[in-house]
Amino acid sequence: MNIVVILAALAAMRWNAPLLAFAASPESAPINTPDSARQSSAQARAGGRSSSEPTQSLDPILAEASSLAGKGMASEAERRVREYLAVHPDSADAHFLLGRILFREIQTGAMLEGQLALQAQAPMSSVKVLGADSSGAKDWDEKAKASLAEFTAGAKYHAPSAADLKVVAFDYVLLGDYLDADKWLTKMLQWAPNDSDGWYHLGRTKYSENRFAEGISAFQQCLKLDPKNVKAEDNLGLSFAGLGRNDEAAAAYQLAMAWQAQSPLKNPGPYIDMGSLLIDENRPQAALAFLLQATEIAPRDSRAHELLGKAYARLEELPKAQAELEKAIELSPQTPNLHCMLAPVYRKQGFAERAKIEFDRCASLGGSHSIPETPRP
Repeated sequence: MNIVVILAALAAMRWNAPLLAFAASPESAPINTPDSARQSSAQARAGGRSSSEPTQSLDPILAEASSLAGKGMASEAERRVREYLAVHPDSADAHFLLGRILFREIQTGAMLEGQLALQAQAPMSSVKVLGADSSGAKDWDEKAKASLAEFTAGAKYHAPSAADLKVVAFDYVLLGDYLDADKWLTKMLQWAPNDSDGWYHLGRTKYSENRFAEGISAFQQCLKLDPKNVKAEDNLGLSFAGLGRNDEAAAAYQLAMAWQAQSPLKNPGPYIDMGSLLIDENRPQAALAFLLQATEIAPRDSRAHELLGKAYARLEELPKAQAELEKAIELSPQTPNLHCMLAPVYRKQGFAERAKIEFDRCASLGGSHSIPETPRP
């Protein structure tokens, strides 16, 4: 059933509130941004909730529930907050806390980073990459909607904090609604402009909307606040590549690699993305060194093996291409384009039956559309 929840107008605080809609349509009413004086007045009456974290003390019961959630005991924390709300249904703090706890429960099953990257692979009009038939995806959808409903309920009593709006945005990311995720991250950053993580996720959301120039601005702001952030620099490169500015993309990837040269734990993203860029420029031999290093750093990264297989196929090193693509499929069996890529590799080697199986699998999973570059977690 489609659910539409309206964030009630905070009339008592003279604040023009937006709509929080999470129905099937990705569109929702625009934010009516108040002027700075009215916003300051509203935030002052809300206890200074423009900061990145709530400033007022929680009721001891809610504080204990928050502590339990922080220790990974989200289900018990949820139970206690619901019991509290049964007695205090008008507690904004309880509703906001429950919204955050429900989001934390989603994170146990699918971290936001990976989910955002997965969803960025699909067209903006699609619902979710994980698919409607996945019981896990349905459960996450319902929890994200329930989380949004709690923030909506709490906003009837006082304004949410910037931290609350950030979770609202992440709920929308998990629902595949980038337009609303963008809107709430933007609103949150008006209140907490020094939140580097907020800028990073806004950049990733902009990238998912194919708004690459705005993504570049967001990642650059993140890097101003958090210099040498490898993930931000890598995603900056992807945004440059999205605009066809390949030289700047390559420079960003190289810089991200240089920043972690001495680190024992490296992020494979810049190596993967540099390899992908070189393949796109028809330089598969040059791509090999970066992709081989990526598979050493993250041997279970399906994308690294996929691109390595693609590079070997371009170089007509078919047994190596086969091995890498088979590994990619082992790690990500439901990705259609992997089967579509492996089928001709089998066929060229004379493995007709194997090729047919992969072509059929490719068709059943949704065709031969290649997966575009994604923001890197």
